[in-house]
Amino acid sequence: MDITNPEAQPSKEQMKIYMEQWMAWLKGIAATQQLADGGNHFSQDGVVLKPKDTTIEGPYTSENLSVAGYILIYADSFDDAIIIAKKCPILQGENTSVEIRELASIVTVK
Repeated sequence: MDITNPEAQPSKEQMKIYMEQWMAWLKGIAATQQLADGGNHFSQDGVVLKPKDTTIEGPYTSENLSVAGYILIYADSFDDAIIIAKKCPILQGENTSVEIRELASIVTVK
């Protein structure tokens, strides 16, 4: 979402509706036991560290877009993850997107 433009931010009323939709979507994923621990919404505050001791105040943005949050899910395949992601209420907004990534498996050997 565009976090650099105050006019692009949702109103408190819109945010309440968005959060209700978001929570309903997450509860649906949790009901199928596909919601993994972890994930969070991010603050709009941040600092980006670059090489040679360069610091940029504010979160990382690209073309005025920034990651607003993430969730972790269990899916049988990448295509199944896409099906779940397509139901994300974030996609009802303008200039929004959902990115799907596969996490590398971590195996612990004892």
